[in-house]
Amino acid sequence: MSTFARFSEQAEPARLLEAAVSEGPAHAYLFHGPAGVGKRETAIVFARALLGTQRDFHPDLYQLDALGEMIRIDAIRELRRDLHMRPFEADRRVYLVFSAHLMNEDASDALLKDLEEPPPYAVIVLVADDLGPIPETIRSRCQLVPFRRLSEKSIRELVDARAPQLSDDEKTSLARMAGGRLDRMERLLDSAAIERREALIDQARAVYTSPEFDPAEAAGVLIANASARGVEARDLEEARMAGLDLPAREADQRAKRAARGAEREELLAELEELAAWYRDLVAVAVGAEGAAIHLDKLDLLREDARRDRIAGAEGAAEAIRETWRRLEEFNLAPQLALEALFVQVARELAI
Repeated sequence: MSTFARFSEQAEPARLLEAAVSEGPAHAYLFHGPAGVGKRETAIVFARALLGTQRDFHPDLYQLDALGEMIRIDAIRELRRDLHMRPFEADRRVYLVFSAHLMNEDASDALLKDLEEPPPYAVIVLVADDLGPIPETIRSRCQLVPFRRLSEKSIRELVDARAPQLSDDEKTSLARMAGGRLDRMERLLDSAAIERREALIDQARAVYTSPEFDPAEAAGVLIANASARGVEARDLEEARMAGLDLPAREADQRAKRAARGAEREELLAELEELAAWYRDLVAVAVGAEGAAIHLDKLDLLREDARRDRIAGAEGAAEAIRETWRRLEEFNLAPQLALEALFVQVARELAI
């Protein structure tokens, strides 16, 4: 069986990496694509295959991840010092740089020097959620390995296995909300995530069902959901570090980074679901119920979907997508941005 058989949804990476293992690797790779689609796991499997081991830790495997909000030059300098050490057990040394899109400019410049003339025994694998921040000088010196979102069918099969007690509509709805991402699927299966989703949908409906709808209160619900997810992520990261002998400052920074990243991801995911709710109103209103994402909420959608809401729902969904883009690209204050968004959404759906 192929080393990468279980990554069949990522056919192009599996093909490229299988060839690298059998024919010999390039000196540097850049795995890129959305978060939560298996890049990190694939990189670790690739490293083990190159080293001929199944061990979690190997003296010729070096792993680097962001500390705090970025990868700084000191971390790359430490990697560079290790890079010029000969292999201990294997024929090569493998370097995995996770969250490579978070390298600051100095770190990128420092790494570039060794990408230009790497030791013959070294294989460097960069793993990035976004190609944009990666300088072209680095991209051009790596073999690009593109990852894509997983299919709804693939996610649905995993949901079937993980949560057989759910109804068919609940499973399909969850698979669609996951948006092709394994990490999001796992979070959506959590009981706390189910409660947060209910609170979000309540606010999505309150826009057009409640005369007392308050944009600030609705924004506060989304912020509270994101904060709760951040606390969960921090607790999980602290539990992971419990057995590690880390300096207090590094442990604190890792925990804070996990919390901030989870809050941001939760907020963006909430906006995606909010936009999907208004899109579903349009789908149900025009008789295309099978295309709805929230299949497990069809009774509510049928109750709410009206022909005279179609234009407003389309406008609301577009406003949400624009806010998503702005939050993704700029350092906006979430509470203010969401309040402004809900004012606009309420205006769109006023009849």
